[in-house]
Formats: sequence, structure tokens, C-alpha cells
Amino acid sequence: MLRPTLGDFSSIVCFKAAIAGMEEALGEKATAIALTAAGRTRGKHLAQELGLVNTSLSLDDVVYKLGLALGKDGTRLCIIEQVQQEGDVIKILTSETLCCAGEAQGSNRKCTYTLGAIWGALELAFGKRFVGKHTESVLHGSSHDVFEFTELSCNKK
Repeated sequence: MLRPTLGDFSSIVCFKAAIAGMEEALGEKATAIALTAAGRTRGKHLAQELGLVNTSLSLDDVVYKLGLALGKDGTRLCIIEQVQQEGDVIKILTSETLCCAGEAQGSNRKCTYTLGAIWGALELAFGKRFVGKHTESVLHGSSHDVFEFTELSCNKK
């Protein structure tokens, strides 16, 4: 435990206030870049903590372990509902993401930090570079916030 009285968690309200303050000071794009990078760093540390670096586990097993660490019995960043692989695209379907909590329907809020955390963990787990995107949002009628990861390769055209 990091704090003896308050414990390891703080409120979504405080985190979202930090995001709003960053957006006011830096602008939306710079804040999104910073939060995605911070998430990727967190995800890489998480992969190390879970012993997933360059693992031989399957995608399903890696995502299951991430789901436990990030879900209701972990840090509560999000719930990972499902993983799908379509060709070279990995889709992670999430709900109750930290980034979209409390946002109004129609908001343009993207799950930058949450996307980054899963992205960083996947990269370290599989020893590959990915491009990550938030492609579907609960704020725009989707049943899930969907993150898509495509392997970055110099040989692809």
C-alpha cells in the first residue's frame, strides 16, 4: 500500500480535474499525447509487474491477466470485456473506462490514458510495436469503448 490511511486509490473526479487542467494549460492535442504516453509507460510497468515481458502466453491469456490487474479487483482503470483478433488487428472491448466516466453522450472525449495503458502492456508482452486507436466509444452509442492495435512493421506496405 502506498498510503497507510487513504490507500492506493483516488477519485475519478480528481483525475478528470487533472485532465481538464492539463487541457486548459496545454490544449487538447498536447494533453492527449501526454496522457497516451503516460498510459503506455504505466502499461509497460504493469507488464513487468505481471511477469508478461516477451511472454509465450496467448493473446487471450495476456489480456485476461491485464483485465484482472485493471478491473474491479485491481486498479479499476477499466473492465476488459473481450478481446478479438481479426487478421493483424487486435481489438480490446472495454467498459467503465476511467476516461469516459461522467462524460455526456456525444462528448468527443477519447480514452487516451486507458488506451495507452493497454497499448504499453501489449507491446512489452509480445515484444512488438503497435499503433493504437480508440475506434468506438460508449459516448457515441457503442456498447463498448473499443481499442484497436495494429502491429507496426517496416516491411508492411
